[in-house]
Amino acid sequence: MMLKKALVTGSAVGIGRAIALHLAGQGFDVAFHYKNSADAANQASQEAATYGIKSMALQADVTKPEQAQSLVETAAEKLGGLSVVVNNVGNYLEKLASQTSIKEWQEMIDSNLNATFYVTQTAIPHLKAAGWGRIVNFAFASAQHLIATDDQTAYRIAKTGIIIYTKSLAKELIKDNITANIIAPGVAENSVGLEETIPLLPNQRPARLKEICNAVDFFISPESEYITGQFLEVAGGWKL
Repeated sequence: MMLKKALVTGSAVGIGRAIALHLAGQGFDVAFHYKNSADAANQASQEAATYGIKSMALQADVTKPEQAQSLVETAAEKLGGLSVVVNNVGNYLEKLASQTSIKEWQEMIDSNLNATFYVTQTAIPHLKAAGWGRIVNFAFASAQHLIATDDQTAYRIAKTGIIIYTKSLAKELIKDNITANIIAPGVAENSVGLEETIPLLPNQRPARLKEICNAVDFFISPESEYITGQFLEVAGGWKL
């Protein structure tokens, strides 16, 4: 029987919260992670517990290696193992490359690429111990295309790094019954500036959080054990 224990980073609010609650509804014991939003994370964890599963809220700044490692170890200890890791954390920046400060650059790399690396590297031994594992990392729609944009340079570089890292893990870990895949949302119902972006979308609506959760379902399914290193957009045709 598969061990159903999941950690979702950045799961106090938004997409991460929706995924963690969805996994709880699928019978997973879930660790909610937050950096600052303690009340929201605890509330989400309490809601998850109504599904009859074990849940908890754990605090960490995953841009710091030691805190990311502690988060994973604590989650695995309290949940009784770990089989699914969803790396949802990642700040966003719109700024011209020439005007991006060193601090902003570091924040983009740290919160997106480095945080994903720190969490996943610590989780891999636990996934191996579970006998199966699923790693789901987050990029954004069109991130697989090596093109420049006017105002997303640091963010795009960080997400491109996540894609390469995830594909490397996919090749290495398939023999351990562990897959690693990437979900790339476009504009979601919780995105900022919806009034401006909705007219740009092919079907004139953002992604529902449930639709992003469905993509997670696909990758973590036992039937998807041969699908790894893949990039799945949930963007309704945006940026194609």
